[in-house]
Amino acid sequence: MKATPSHPRRFAAPLAAALLLGACATPRTVPSDYTAFKEARPASILVLPPLNSSPDVNATYSMMSQATFPLAESGYYVFPVTLVDETFKQNGLSSPPDIHGVSITRLRDIFGADAALYINVRQYGTSYVIVSSETRVTADAKLVDLRSGKVLWTGTATASSAEGNNNSGGGLVGMLVRAAIRQIAETVTNQGHVVAGQTSVRLLSAGRPNGILFGPRSLKPLKESVPAQ
Repeated sequence: MKATPSHPRRFAAPLAAALLLGACATPRTVPSDYTAFKEARPASILVLPPLNSSPDVNATYSMMSQATFPLAESGYYVFPVTLVDETFKQNGLSSPPDIHGVSITRLRDIFGADAALYINVRQYGTSYVIVSSETRVTADAKLVDLRSGKVLWTGTATASSAEGNNNSGGGLVGMLVRAAIRQIAETVTNQGHVVAGQTSVRLLSAGRPNGILFGPRSLKPLKESVPAQ
């Protein structure tokens, strides 16, 4: 009986399908569209008190105070936190959700800013999970032109105190002890504020992939920045 020779075509289709599925499974970063950003050319940014979706009451003002530094370093004028907070209070606004609901026209009238930054803190604080402990801060941001209402840029970033840690060694008991000590230390020392600073730098520093553009006060080349008015 003559053996039937194997046919390469029998394997071609399944192989092609597998390669296609593999390619689809690989996440690809979609480049941000900066057309509206460059057209708006914002020079001043109003950072609104962030929404707090975490259980830690310190998240709002911790993140707000940390957000001004990377924006200023990126070449923008950023309204001082104390001034913004007091101005909102004088206008009868103290709750972040209420402030985020203020119309862009009113924000423009009150502050005269070119753009407003809306932040939502999704994670903030120290957590203990069996044999590990970490302080994690995750935030989303949206930059809106106060003159047109267009969204100029969106981004998200996270940072953790456990980055780069190696908990191996010492056995299970040692890992449990280290995690407990770390949780206590990071809670007492308000490590969340430190990690919030790291998150803010990753989220709001210009020059990062899909990050905001350099502002008009930056010394970076024009092609990397928002043209000065």
